[in-house]
Amino acid sequence: MPEQSYEPEGAIAGTGMGGAMDLGASEAVALGQRPPAGPGGGVPAGPEGAGPAGRPRSLWSDAWRDLRRNPVFLVSALVILFLFVVSLWPSAIAPGSPLRCDLSKAQEGARPGHPFGFDGQGCDVYTRTVHGARTSVTVGVCATLGVSLFGSALGGLAGYFGGVWDAVLSRLTDVFFAIPVVLGGLVLLSVVTSNTVWPVIGFMVLLGWPQISRIARGSVIAVKQNDYVQAARALGASDSRILLRHITPNAVAPVIVVATIALGTYIALEATLSYLGVGLRPPSVSWGIDISAASPYVRNAPHALLWPSGALAVTVLAFIMLGDAVRDALDPKLR
Repeated sequence: MPEQSYEPEGAIAGTGMGGAMDLGASEAVALGQRPPAGPGGGVPAGPEGAGPAGRPRSLWSDAWRDLRRNPVFLVSALVILFLFVVSLWPSAIAPGSPLRCDLSKAQEGARPGHPFGFDGQGCDVYTRTVHGARTSVTVGVCATLGVSLFGSALGGLAGYFGGVWDAVLSRLTDVFFAIPVVLGGLVLLSVVTSNTVWPVIGFMVLLGWPQISRIARGSVIAVKQNDYVQAARALGASDSRILLRHITPNAVAPVIVVATIALGTYIALEATLSYLGVGLRPPSVSWGIDISAASPYVRNAPHALLWPSGALAVTVLAFIMLGDAVRDALDPKLR
């Protein structure tokens, strides 16, 4: 193949589209050279912040990289992991029964084998605190999943289709926002006779979906204006395919952030309702029940109140810190 010549001051290179562009001498020479191979003779590595061959990393990979370097995320994740292990196997670290009580030991302090002392009924505070984690984690996780799925589905559909559906859902959301959560719990749960966690979870889903729904609606409205969504629609993609393949992966980040923070809020709400006597009731084991039972004799046995209150505070704080770390990692404006 004959060697191509170029002008010293500027060279003309074909663009492949029927035109030409001016290039400097060094740039024209570089066109005929292959890029150097990467380590091991593979694909050349891209610049910092990009993957192989210069492909940019995704939002999720960047977020995971930032989270691994965030000490707030690491500490909160370790605390939450410990809570999940305790809730799954409470007998591994507290082998006794939380319902076994001895009135002769009522309000006694710590002793060997009972590091947290005893409450007003002579129950071991350590055992009840450990077993109470299962109730709190179960309520928080199930309520968050229910609220996220239900609220995201309604808000996403309203934001995507708009029109009458969007108007009706917006007014319905305003109605539910006007209901005080604690007052609604006192009214709705006071007539429930079941002593399981499911009425409490159902109540939280009933009054918690509007917040997630409004966030999902706004996120979907912002994403559906992007060019790739318009291109998919022009190529004849169905609404279900556009929602599942193009809009949902790019609109779910704000929902994840709010849901992570809300999980701690739902745990605190369950304790509040149990404290008021309309959530879980004895013989169920809950931090809210123990806090309520220990409040009348806080001067004589403060340990019975401090340990379940401390466990509740640490749990809620861990989830809030985790949500803040996830929000910082997923927000492109903070990069």
